[in-house]
Amino acid sequence: MAYDIARIRSMFPSLTTGWAHFDGPGGTQTPRAVGDAIQSTLLRPLSNRGTSAPSEQNADDAVTEFRLAAADLLGADPAGIVHGRSATQLAYDFSRHLAQRWSPGDEIVVTRLDHDSNVRPWVQAAERVGATVRWIDLDPETGELVDAAKAVTSATRLVAVTAASNLIGTKPDVRGIADAAHAVGALVYVDGVHFTAHELPDIRSLGADLFVCSPYKFLGPHCGILAADPALLETIEPDKLLPSTNRVPERFEFGTLPYEQLAGVTAAIDVLAGLDDEAAGSRREQLTASFAAMHAHESALLERLEAGIRELPGATIWSRAARRTPTLLVTFDGADTAALSAGLAERRVLAPSDNFYALEASRRLGLGDAGGLRLGLAPYSTTDDVDRAIEGLAALLR
Repeated sequence: MAYDIARIRSMFPSLTTGWAHFDGPGGTQTPRAVGDAIQSTLLRPLSNRGTSAPSEQNADDAVTEFRLAAADLLGADPAGIVHGRSATQLAYDFSRHLAQRWSPGDEIVVTRLDHDSNVRPWVQAAERVGATVRWIDLDPETGELVDAAKAVTSATRLVAVTAASNLIGTKPDVRGIADAAHAVGALVYVDGVHFTAHELPDIRSLGADLFVCSPYKFLGPHCGILAADPALLETIEPDKLLPSTNRVPERFEFGTLPYEQLAGVTAAIDVLAGLDDEAAGSRREQLTASFAAMHAHESALLERLEAGIRELPGATIWSRAARRTPTLLVTFDGADTAALSAGLAERRVLAPSDNFYALEASRRLGLGDAGGLRLGLAPYSTTDDVDRAIEGLAALLR
């Protein structure tokens, strides 16, 4: 493994500002290659998709390359890659598509750990058709889901679960939950938005029937991706315009695709594949090596960050699960974390304070709607960033 942090940071023009960014869970900084790909796609000949002119072929190539790159990243079939405006939009779309088959007596399972985008669309869809909502609870002491498999019954039609909490980093046993769901014929919808920024997904190994992620959380532009088996997508009938194609996956993508955005996603995935500059082989093999190198880098930084925070007066670290991402949610006795966030910003350290849309989790932890201070590491994070955050908090807590 080779992880040259200076080389990696040189890819990001925004990092020359001198800010230490701990806001990666909300969206990472963008490499120059992504911006270049977007600009190049927009400025060269571009039309609607086709093959009769270079402008049409450029559009078609952007779509094809996007699906291939996303499939390599997610361990999926390119024919099962759906573009969406965001993970939230995709969840709302597919909750409506799937709820057409639900009825009173059916059960939908959600968790207290998830971002609300993987909770409310399912709760609202269930309420509209009279289905029952069952909850998998969160243990505040451990940050782990509790008795997840027991929430699944013979009446379960779908389980929605995160692969990693954007609030406290917990990585639950998605495969165990999926096995329980599949045993009763239920589908599993996995929110991989935070997970994909730190772990290389394999949707088959996870047991995800439908898996969503957001490229802007892993160096790309602002959009969403859903991955599923094309055979499953063939069984799902969305409302659509009469003349629009009925082919999978295009029938789930409403309107003209943003070709420049798709090119940006492909470029971001290629950057991820090259984080380990010794990685070789197929793009999936390069991604495997690069994610391993990134994981080692982020794990070392997390250990340093966590140790430093534990030394601060009145610190409570809410990220406690045995398996978690390099993301810490912290509070301090007698201190307003929003004020601490503002104080860090004056020192050019960006660490927001909020519930970050993980409302159920924040409330279950006893933090109400205010949440706490979140420090998330990213591929470009450094020991200097970590030390500046710790020193800034120490000064503010005096």
